[in-house]
Amino acid sequence: MHLFLAQSDTTAGFLSKSKNRILSTKQNSPSKPILAESNSLDLIKKHSRIPQKINKAIRRSKKTTFIFQNDKSFRLVCDNLHSIFLGNFGLLYSSSANLYRHRFDLNFAINSADILIMDKRGIFETTPSKIFKIRKDRIKKIR
Repeated sequence: MHLFLAQSDTTAGFLSKSKNRILSTKQNSPSKPILAESNSLDLIKKHSRIPQKINKAIRRSKKTTFIFQNDKSFRLVCDNLHSIFLGNFGLLYSSSANLYRHRFDLNFAINSADILIMDKRGIFETTPSKIFKIRKDRIKKIR
C-alpha cells in the first residue's frame, strides 16, 4: 500500500489504506489506534455506529476527530483541497507526518513517503485536530 504525504485539513500527514504502513513508518506500536478520515459521512457510518443525537454535530464540525463507541476514530474532512484528494480514495488512515514522540521534520516526512501530494498550501506542521470521545449520550473532550 502506498504511503502519501499531504497537507491535511489540520497538519502535514501520512495517509494510506494500510494503518500498519503508517504505524511502522512512525515507529509506533502496531496496536496503537489510528484515525481514518473521509469526505463522506455516509462512508464513516458504514464503519461505525454514530448516535443520532450527534450526527449533526459531526457534520458541522471542522478539524475535529471523533472516537466512537467501538474505539474507532474518524474525522469528516470538509476542507476543500484535502476533501478533493480524499474523494479519490473514500476512506484513508491518517496520522501526523512525524516519528513517534518527535517534532515534524520535513526531510523525514518526504523521505518516508512513497507519494508526495503537493497543493498550493505546501507541506507544514500546524495545530492538530480536536479529539472528542463519544459514549452513548455523552461527549468528552480528549484534546
